[in-house]
Amino acid sequence: MTGTKAVVAKRVDAGTADLEEITDLANAAGYDVVGSLTQTREEDAAYGFGKGKVDELAALVRETGATTVVVDNRLGPYQTYNIGQKLPERAEVVDRFTLILDIFGQRAQTRKAQLQVELAELRYELPRAAAKASLAKRDERPGFMGLGEYDESRERDIKAQISNIKQELDAIADKEETRRAERRESGFDLVALAGYTNAGKSTLMRRLAADLDVDENEELHPDLDTTAESEDMLFTTLGTTTRRADTGMRNVLLTDTVGFISDLPHWLVESFQSTLDSVYRADLVLLVVDASESVQEIREKLVTCHDTLYERNEAPIVTVLNKIDKVDDEKLEEKMQALTALAPSPVAVSGLTGENVDELCRRIEAELPAWHEERLMLPMTDETMSVVSWIHDHGHVDEEEYTDENVLIDFKARPEIVEKARSKAADLSVATN
Repeated sequence: MTGTKAVVAKRVDAGTADLEEITDLANAAGYDVVGSLTQTREEDAAYGFGKGKVDELAALVRETGATTVVVDNRLGPYQTYNIGQKLPERAEVVDRFTLILDIFGQRAQTRKAQLQVELAELRYELPRAAAKASLAKRDERPGFMGLGEYDESRERDIKAQISNIKQELDAIADKEETRRAERRESGFDLVALAGYTNAGKSTLMRRLAADLDVDENEELHPDLDTTAESEDMLFTTLGTTTRRADTGMRNVLLTDTVGFISDLPHWLVESFQSTLDSVYRADLVLLVVDASESVQEIREKLVTCHDTLYERNEAPIVTVLNKIDKVDDEKLEEKMQALTALAPSPVAVSGLTGENVDELCRRIEAELPAWHEERLMLPMTDETMSVVSWIHDHGHVDEEEYTDENVLIDFKARPEIVEKARSKAADLSVATN
């Protein structure tokens, strides 16, 4: 697809259509955008755009030699077909969601990501299969006009495929939930990076994990991945990437996930449920936004993120205003004041330069679930020092005192770790009797 010429088009009910995002998406998918068209009017049931505007669009396609029209609107199957009928031969219509699924498909590397993309594609295709059936009955075969050829068994096959994929994703989700529980039992706090696509999450993750080696936990957690790439491109991160982060005394595992994007339908969000679970079920969510954008853009993107997180998210959320290296102090303060309702007490950082990342680390430690304080008296046995070492590895030791017969240790840790430490201490006591 690289180098394929495309024209982008968008209709809005009122105001002026903004083509920046759809152009970025088209570029991310590998298209070369050679023309654009906008219209301000209410949706036309037959074409989405007005009939005259579609004729103008067809002329633009002929003039530029484009072979694809990328529409930044949600098109129904008949609208897709009708627009396609107006275009030159071999030109196809791709709406916003087809484009996003195309990008997802290109970036999917893991089995889970590939399954989620396939599920989203099937859910998108299902209502279109009915449209193909209707057109076929009238002997109007859509062909390459955006709908594809009709196969009367397709609807049944799609439903069966959806059922099978959901079963496989459910099995993956069960394994990941078990892994999350094991990590917490090992003393790790789970922090998720969430936010609008291209907000700099991967760059920030590299900054937080820069001084650590993934291999140090490889045996305990073989699923830990190398740090996500940092590129100025939408959807660089599609699956989840997890690394240990150095925030202070806590043992933190930081997970970077797929970026959110505006105006995603429910079926698409649901298709990526398995990936979003790493956000929904974290101990803390860092909601990352690009501080260099306008207040209006940031506000709209925060609303998108909150909408996605609202129903299922279980963890506290800290808003991180990233890329402050691109904003002067006065403008940054103005933006923080304007965004108070959506982003109370944000942390302003630069993942690129590292500015204020120390403050972010302190905030992470402060917002994570409270550790319990514990004092244990351990009898001195052959196994005592291994228990002391385990407590050091899984919590934070404030003080330890040694006598010939005992070790007194004061420490803080997650509740699960405190319980395990008590159990280990009890086992030592039983061994001495």
